[in-house]
This record gives sequence, C-alpha cells and structure tokens, in this order.
Amino acid sequence: MANTDKTWTKEEILEIYNKPLMELIYDAAKVHREYFDPLKIQVSKLISIKTGGCPEDCGYCPQAARYHTGIEKNDLMPVEEVLSKAEEAKKNGSSRVCMGAAWRNVQDGEDFDQVLEMVKGLSSMEMEVCCTLGMVTESQAERLAEAGLHYYNHNLDTSEEYYKEVISTRSYNDRLKTLDNVRKSSLKVCSGGIIGMGESVDDRIGMLMGLQKLAQAPDSIPINALVPVEGTPLEEQEIVPVWDVVRMIAVTKLVFPKSTVRLSAGRTQMTKEGQALCFMAGASSIFAGDKLLTTPNPGDNEDLLMFNLLGLTPTEKKKDNVGKVKIRKETSATETEEKWSRPGHVIERNIEATEKGKAARRALKENSPS
Repeated sequence: MANTDKTWTKEEILEIYNKPLMELIYDAAKVHREYFDPLKIQVSKLISIKTGGCPEDCGYCPQAARYHTGIEKNDLMPVEEVLSKAEEAKKNGSSRVCMGAAWRNVQDGEDFDQVLEMVKGLSSMEMEVCCTLGMVTESQAERLAEAGLHYYNHNLDTSEEYYKEVISTRSYNDRLKTLDNVRKSSLKVCSGGIIGMGESVDDRIGMLMGLQKLAQAPDSIPINALVPVEGTPLEEQEIVPVWDVVRMIAVTKLVFPKSTVRLSAGRTQMTKEGQALCFMAGASSIFAGDKLLTTPNPGDNEDLLMFNLLGLTPTEKKKDNVGKVKIRKETSATETEEKWSRPGHVIERNIEATEKGKAARRALKENSPS
C-alpha cells in the first residue's frame, strides 16, 4: 500500500519526477489502483456564472479586465439558467458541477445570496457541487457548506517563488488563507496548479510542496496545462508537451495517493492517446463540454468516443461526499472581515499586456459608430 502519511522532501519529489517516464507511469498506476477504480472517470461540468471584468492581473487569465482578449463579459447568471445547464450536463453523464465567477473575492450581499440559491438547487439534483469564486472568509465558506456545497476550488497555481512572476494583485499567502478558511468549514478542498507558464521543474515541485504544507492533503487536485490566450501576458508561451502533463499527474498521484487528480484545462491540445496516458498515470476526472470558462475544451461527443475506445465509464455522485455541516455561530462584521492584500510588485509582461489592452480599447472606441 502507498504511504499516505509520508511528508515528502523537495529532493524526494524531484527524484521521482525525474524517473524514466514508463517507470513513473507504472508506479503511479499501481498507487492509483489502491484507492480508485482505474476504469471510472468523474465527469464534471464547469459553468462560468459570471464572466470577465476581474480586477486581478493573473498573467494566464483572459477574464482580467485590464487585458483585451475579446471575451464576452457577462453579469451573474440567473439561477434558473445555471440549473438548466446542470440538468443538461447530468443527462450527458456529468455527476459534478463547478461554478466559476470572475471575482477577486466573495462579497456578502445580493450576488452571494444568488450563488447560495444556485448551490441549493444543484445539491438537490444529486450532483456534487464545487465553486471557485475567489477568496473567501471562514464565515462565507460555512454559508456555502450550509447551502449544500461539497468542494471549494482555489488553486495555488505554481510555486510561491514563481507566483510572483505571474500575479501581483493577490498574494500567495491570501491563497493559503482562503484554503485554510475552506478547511475550517465542512467543505472539501480543491487546489492544484497550472503548468506551461514558463516555470521550471523546481517550481512544479514547489507547487506540490505548497499543497503538502496545508493542514490536510487536498481532496481534489486539478492539473491544468496553460492555454495561451491572445491579449494575456502569457499569449506567446509554447504549448506544454503532453509528456510533461503526464509526468506531473503521475508525480501528483504518488505524493497525494488518496486525492482525486483532475485532468483539467489543455485537453484540446492533447491526443486521445495522450489523455489515455494521463488516466493511466492517475487522473480520474475531466471537465466536459466544449468550453472551460472561456477556453476551448473537447465536446461531449469527443469524450464519449474516447471513453468507448478506452473502456471508461463516468462515475456517479458519491453518497458520502459531504462532511457534517457544523452549526455556524453568529459572527460580527469585524470577525468575518479579511484583510486581503495587494502586493503590487511590478511584472513587466503584465504591464505591457495592460497597456496593449488600453490601446486596443481606445482604438475600438475611436472606430465605433457614434
């Protein structure tokens, strides 16, 4: 059996990362089978409930308001529309819904109340429900849990060191604080990262080390391959090789054997054979549909064909996926308020992309009919 209580050193993780790929896949596949059915894949539906207009400067994200990426900005989606999309996804084999909103952090008020209604509706549909809404306080996490949420996603993205090369408007510690707030409630933690942003192998290992420092291992770890989007600071990054994705999934599975490793963004850049290796190496979840928030994704028909070829079947919603929701004590405004930081260091490529965005918007305004 895999040693799930082991605390890995950076050197130990690097050693397994550098194993011959076939050996690494074999080792990860053995561990994966100890805790998961290798022929069952959880199919998740990602719904962008509020698109664009985010004040952050994440270098990979087309939803940042400061960049000009051509995405259609939308206000918070009506509850009925979210439930309808989820119902359709369920008919197509999804057992999990993740709702994403382009917010810096959750703010109490009408919009958050609307999200809580969405959570209640989705939970009543017997689907596993996840949200990614930015930074949350402990009180907000508890309200989400009370509404029926199962998981909260907040990725570390990369190592603490390389993080400063990607984002300047939100600190790494704020991400850790959010995950701590989530864990203090009854919610399960979903946190992973993105590879292909120009980071080193040490940074990829550093991301896993960051996850290892949490009070408990994340229940869910998404591994994303960067999808470079025109207008973002990372628009010219080369597509990460599929072998790197397979290797990262295998290492993640060996370090966190009980966690669900999710093959997330970047699947349109992979062949079916590449995805098959990811599943063999320990990935047991994908996102369905033709779009992930704002970036392309294989459609349902493509995934059905792949599942049939590989002999895979979608998993059903787990019956024990919700912890006991504790009764939330009344808290004052001062107790729930978090001091989220704005580090504000300069990232040159983010500044350049921001200036290009301003120029593009000026040009559109000047050329639009009066």
